[in-house]
Amino acid sequence: AAARLRITATLATLAEGDRMSFPRLQELLGMTAGNLSTHLRKLEDAGYVDVDKTFQGRSPVTYLTLSPTGRRAFEDYTAQLRSLLGGNS
Repeated sequence: AAARLRITATLATLAEGDRMSFPRLQELLGMTAGNLSTHLRKLEDAGYVDVDKTFQGRSPVTYLTLSPTGRRAFEDYTAQLRSLLGGNS
């Protein structure tokens, strides 16, 4: 789905070891919390996204990272696109 590709692409911009909070990802993508959660669950089930639920003080915070599997899949996907488009740029 296009939404899952957008999530993966956004998380792929993070440097290795970096993570993004759920509200920040939601803001960047302009998605509802419910919609984003549904797509994240599918990506997590596929092993593409790691979800870390933690607390800051008493407030629950969810952090997201692209797993090594997810990063590899995204890089393979973009490489395929580049070859389909006939460019090495």
